[in-house]
Amino acid sequence: MKRDVTFTSGGARCAAWHLPARSDALASSAGRPCVVMAHGFAGTRDSGLLNYAEPFADAGFDVFVFDYRGFGDSGGTPRQDVSVRRQRKDYHAALAAARRQPGVDPQRIALWGVSYAGGHALVVAAQDGHVAAVVSLTPVTDGLASLAHIARGVGVGRLLRLAGHGMRDAARALTGRTPHHVPVIAEPGPLAVMSLPNALEIGASFVGPTFRNEVCARAALKVGLNRPITFVARLACPVLVQVGAHDRIAPPGAARRAAKKAKAQLSEYPVDHLDVYAGPWQRRALADQLRFLVRAFTPAQP
Repeated sequence: MKRDVTFTSGGARCAAWHLPARSDALASSAGRPCVVMAHGFAGTRDSGLLNYAEPFADAGFDVFVFDYRGFGDSGGTPRQDVSVRRQRKDYHAALAAARRQPGVDPQRIALWGVSYAGGHALVVAAQDGHVAAVVSLTPVTDGLASLAHIARGVGVGRLLRLAGHGMRDAARALTGRTPHHVPVIAEPGPLAVMSLPNALEIGASFVGPTFRNEVCARAALKVGLNRPITFVARLACPVLVQVGAHDRIAPPGAARRAAKKAKAQLSEYPVDHLDVYAGPWQRRALADQLRFLVRAFTPAQP
């Protein structure tokens, strides 16, 4: 049974679920290990994350799943504004809140992130210095590489159109007007941050009721500044990086380079960016995560 909890980040109330472990298999005298989970880009906690969180709880992990400021059930304005700086601060605040949950061993915390949050988890763990493990699923590890990768797929013209929408939104922000939005996902053709074949059909299989398929267009101007790869050499904990070999959004080559710099365990799957939230490849990625996390958190025998 998940519990609704809240924590504060940047003066805003953030919404989270705490799923207590349903087994004592991984408990120690100090408490149970906990996995802190965050969605990517404009995702919400009710959009596919429970497909991972529930099995983690069954395996003996507490799980802490949260929404960023401005998204889902969390407070904060402007709504639907993807800010890497704010999202990382929210992740730090969620990590601190998870350490305070009853029954959790604050020394045995894993960070879990997908897409943008796959990069955030690497950065937050490096900055915190006391995280015990990281799972980074289809991560965006180098925004500059992502821009080049997307340009090869959809053309430079599409990126320039997105940048134009971003500049329009940034101008509106400077003059105090309401944000200008663009879709997060769309089929190839219409302008969106992620234009992928069958995107709407795939998204419908996992998105929850709080997800809004729109984002402040200014986010397009900041993609290149998001470079988790510059932090990963500082990681000292076990790391699992899971790469989609056919990922059209998060370049697999950049993720492989980040994994090498982090001395991480690397697993690859023949999937695109949205294929890891539901279905057979989600179950395969989950099985690999469970093996990695159980190995990292099984209490030492006396």
